[in-house]
Amino acid sequence: MPTYEYECRSCKKGFEIFQKMTEDPLQKCPSCGKLKLKKKIGMGAGIIFKGSGFYCTDYKSNSYREGEKKSKSESSSSSSTTSSGAATSSKTTDKKSKSGE
Repeated sequence: MPTYEYECRSCKKGFEIFQKMTEDPLQKCPSCGKLKLKKKIGMGAGIIFKGSGFYCTDYKSNSYREGEKKSKSESSSSSSTTSSGAATSSKTTDKKSKSGE
């Protein structure tokens, strides 16, 4: 059930109430008793998904998951060659500096 905000035009008091969407809006102010109650337009609340795996397991298609696995394996193989290449170049510079001394 949604929460609705009301404000009285007479006494200016505001309050919130749980109501079914099918119920008619309230008209009588609980504070002053006058029929000058106005339903306010609220921002509403966002949906919060709690727990792990909502997006990864519930909404992604199988083809998307397969493509994601391929891109992960490609990026891991390219990063391993880069790190070994960097290690080789540092060894080369070490040899040059030792021979230059």
